[in-house]
Amino acid sequence: MKLLFVVAAAAFTAGSVNAAAPASFAQCSVCHTVSKGAANGIGPNLYQVFGRKSGAVAGFNYSPALKSGRVSWDAASLDKWIAAPATFIPGSRMPFAGVSDAKKRAEIVAYVKGLK
Repeated sequence: MKLLFVVAAAAFTAGSVNAAAPASFAQCSVCHTVSKGAANGIGPNLYQVFGRKSGAVAGFNYSPALKSGRVSWDAASLDKWIAAPATFIPGSRMPFAGVSDAKKRAEIVAYVKGLK
C-alpha cells in the first residue's frame, strides 16, 4: 500500500516541479505543486508562496490554524515552518516532521522564493 501511495504521488507531481528545484525540495514535491495554475495536491500549490499570507490558496482545505492568515510567508517564517510545522503553527494538519538540516531548509526557501 505504501508503495502504491508513493507511486501515485510521484505520478501526480510529475512535471509540476521546476527542473531547477534542489534535491532537498523532492520531499516537498510529493504533496505540493509549484507551477502557475497547477492544481493543489495533498498540500496547496506553492507558486508565488513568498509574500502571501498563510491559508490563502483558493480551493484548498486548510486547517483553522492556517486559515487564520496570521503568518506572512517570508524567509524567516518559511524556515521555521519547514523546520517544524507542528511547532511553528500548532493545530496545522501538515503531516510532516520537518527538515532539521539548516542548509537544506535554506535551499528550499531560496527555491520557493523564486517561484514567480
